[in-house]
Amino acid sequence: MTVKPEACLNDWIEREELAEAMIPLIGQLYRNNNVVTSICGRGLVNRSVIAILKAHRFARRQIDNSEISVRETFPILKAMVDLNLGAASVDLGRMAAKYQISGAGKSVEQFVADELASVAGKKGAVPSKGTDVVLYGFGRIGRLLARIMIEKAGAGEGLRLRAIVVRKGAENDLVKRASLLRRDSVHGPFQGTITIDEANNTITANGTQIQVIYSNDPSTVDYTQYGIQDAIVVDNTGKWRDAEGLGLHLKCPGAARVVLTAPGKGLKNIVHGINHDTITAEDAIVSAASCTTNAIVPVLKAVNDKFGIVNGHVETVHSYTNDQNLIDNFHKGDRRGRGAPLNMVITETGAAKAVAKALPELAGKLTGNAIRVPTPNVSMAILNLNLEKAAEREELNNYLREMSLESPLHKQIDYTESPEVVSTDFVGSRHAGVVDGQATICQDNRVVLYVWYDNEFGYSCQVVRILEDMAGVNPPAFPA
Repeated sequence: MTVKPEACLNDWIEREELAEAMIPLIGQLYRNNNVVTSICGRGLVNRSVIAILKAHRFARRQIDNSEISVRETFPILKAMVDLNLGAASVDLGRMAAKYQISGAGKSVEQFVADELASVAGKKGAVPSKGTDVVLYGFGRIGRLLARIMIEKAGAGEGLRLRAIVVRKGAENDLVKRASLLRRDSVHGPFQGTITIDEANNTITANGTQIQVIYSNDPSTVDYTQYGIQDAIVVDNTGKWRDAEGLGLHLKCPGAARVVLTAPGKGLKNIVHGINHDTITAEDAIVSAASCTTNAIVPVLKAVNDKFGIVNGHVETVHSYTNDQNLIDNFHKGDRRGRGAPLNMVITETGAAKAVAKALPELAGKLTGNAIRVPTPNVSMAILNLNLEKAAEREELNNYLREMSLESPLHKQIDYTESPEVVSTDFVGSRHAGVVDGQATICQDNRVVLYVWYDNEFGYSCQVVRILEDMAGVNPPAFPA
């Protein structure tokens, strides 16, 4: 049946109005109740009308491949506002899908009240002053961690970015640090306002006051003199990789735990979604592994759980990093001295071996290599796998798409089937990796999977998830 242009436009306008009406409700729940809303893993807090509608468009039902409508999610959101909720994470897309399947005979209000009964009326029941976080180093990952934590600051009951520690680079160091936070050639401008106080060495971003501390030695800082207590220190420098070196942070008054944003030696290497539940209160130092390990491990686990992996090879096509030279010059590493913007550079990667630290069942089954390419961000992992069970292409793709929507790994695995996507389309992806279904190859027991990943922002989101677990600020998730 042909839809008239007027009807098409009126439908769009109506959906725009509903999405617009959702924005203050989403903000109210977030700031007043510490309730974080999403649509199938895509966050809604501080999002535009168009971003909210695009999130709904992405969230297609498994049953009939139809789009989840804002007309279904808006009543659910409205019903939530009246429940005086305590802290929670609520996926409106999954709530709408569940209501369609099991909500027969119930009003939307009754269904929502039943689903969220355990947190209804619990606003302020568990008061929290939040957990202090210090960023040791303020490079690519450090600044993105800052952006994410500022965005998620809410009422200050979660992670509280209190300080960054850097070596002083110039007399106008503070101005330059703030400028790098404000402007980013890859990720665009900071969404908000930034001011500096040179007298007190602070940067204030969207109400989050960040103390800038200058130090050349991680063991010399007294965080308590800035009112920082029991802080998690995130080491973004990569200079120290073992417990002895990173333990220098724990000598500082006010520091309690350390997270390394690089593969660690002799430490628990954590890939959130896979082995984050192995972190205990006694673990004072943990590693967030590497961006590539975070990208491939969730997909490998999903494939191994259903089809079994006999062995395989991981080839990483990775954007160049700050470790490489812009033009040909001396470098202690093989080939990395050649100009990064001009060359493809074969180099080593420990990601394949590191998989076993998060997934011991794959120990010794994978080899790996890497090619650095002339792009500033977004990388790709090519998983060439031999399986225990043969897989058809459609079967494997449908399974991975379902894992991206309905599994405990939905925050780690994303999925696309667009025949037109290229690397820049994944800048800002909050997932650890995005399976490109169009590129999947299956031949009996051999499969090749292509996984895109924002090696900066997607990885930073994984680090923040670890921090939230260590701080105990992950609220219960709904629907159950």
